[in-house]
Amino acid sequence: MSAVLDRRTALLPGRFEFLMGLYAENYHRLTRLFEPQKLEVGDYVSDIDDGLPVHLVLQERHPYTLELELTYGFVDTQTGRRAPSAQLRMYSDAHVAEALHCHPGRHLWQVLGPFPPAHTVFQHRLQMNSFLTRWLEYLVEQGHSAGTLERVTK
Repeated sequence: MSAVLDRRTALLPGRFEFLMGLYAENYHRLTRLFEPQKLEVGDYVSDIDDGLPVHLVLQERHPYTLELELTYGFVDTQTGRRAPSAQLRMYSDAHVAEALHCHPGRHLWQVLGPFPPAHTVFQHRLQMNSFLTRWLEYLVEQGHSAGTLERVTK
């Protein structure tokens, strides 16, 4: 029997590697979609006349990271904030983008409790970043791009 058949699991990525792969995929999707590295701090809207304007808020710019929020123009009646919403951090040196949380106005500890088990945190991060991957794919399919993104002047 060959060594490959004896170590079938060696061919499959681990769950952590899969999550890191999602982070890298989300970075490249977001970069191709809206080119946030080229934007100044501020509010932007991509409106393709489908009734679902996408809001991108570049909140902070640091030498190797960007903090941003991606939402639709819908307002959640319970929170008064736009929803769905994803708080993102992009690491330009590592070429990864992480969805920090997908609940308007809530941080991870508020969603999962003060001391969740590591497995629960991992599963939640996997769900959020899988959602982000699908959302970015959908936005591209609908025609959103850096070309449809316009700065909102206040």
